[in-house]
Amino acid sequence: MSALAKETLEAQGADGNLLSGSVVGEGRPVLMLHGGGQTRHAWQRTAERLADNGYAAYSFDMRGHGDSAWVIEAGYSFHDYARDAGALVDWLKRETGTAPIGVGASLGGLSMIGAEDDEPRFRAIALVDIVPKMRQEGAQRIISFMTAAAQDGFGSLEAAAEAIAAYMPQRKRPNSLDGLRKNMRQRDDGRWHWHWDPVFASGGERSIMADAPKHLLRFDEAIERLALPVLVVRGMSSELVDEKDARDAAERLPEGRYVDIAHAGHMIVGDRNDAFTEALLSFLDDLS
Repeated sequence: MSALAKETLEAQGADGNLLSGSVVGEGRPVLMLHGGGQTRHAWQRTAERLADNGYAAYSFDMRGHGDSAWVIEAGYSFHDYARDAGALVDWLKRETGTAPIGVGASLGGLSMIGAEDDEPRFRAIALVDIVPKMRQEGAQRIISFMTAAAQDGFGSLEAAAEAIAAYMPQRKRPNSLDGLRKNMRQRDDGRWHWHWDPVFASGGERSIMADAPKHLLRFDEAIERLALPVLVVRGMSSELVDEKDARDAAERLPEGRYVDIAHAGHMIVGDRNDAFTEALLSFLDDLS
């Protein structure tokens, strides 16, 4: 674990929405955005490794997730998340005076593609098990898991852990529930719920599925316009990203690099954190 102090941060999203984050370390800024249904705590171990290697690791809860605000009037479309990513980069550039390196998992990665397509913002980007072309059956399986208990929640953290273990049997179960606790909220009735706004994955007009094909097509077209170094990281057992599509995206990128992480599914950072972080550090250290 890094000996450097971890600081809590607040920034504003594109609609004036509160975005809650944290930073650990000093040096070149790295902005990390999690996947849908996660929180910034997914990056904890990677952030500490980055801090130990001379980087300032910034991680934020995306809109409607974790400690960030639920957006009452605005929405949760891919475009909305891209606008928030742009707002965070602009804020970070004002704070540090330099363009950050982006590390985005799933939804976070797509958000960075969208933000960079609007205007040049990042120094480089690492896309973690995400490209605009995704396996539809894999995406549906993920959404189905997320929404299965979105309304009713779980009677205990142990019950939530059982559901996760059934969904990801390949992952070793942690000895402690402390990490899971950070990704859940306990309501007044005592039941535990995922730490995100249920509207996000509801399938309604304000959800992530609002105009999804249009936004994903735009992000796919943007790939060849990303004139910066990009690392595409795929889990070899990913249910969301085909190897062919990931390699194709990396080849279309002007400065693309590709790496597979063995024995990892879509949740690479949780499945094989050490291997993922080593691949990320190698990419970062090669940047001039």
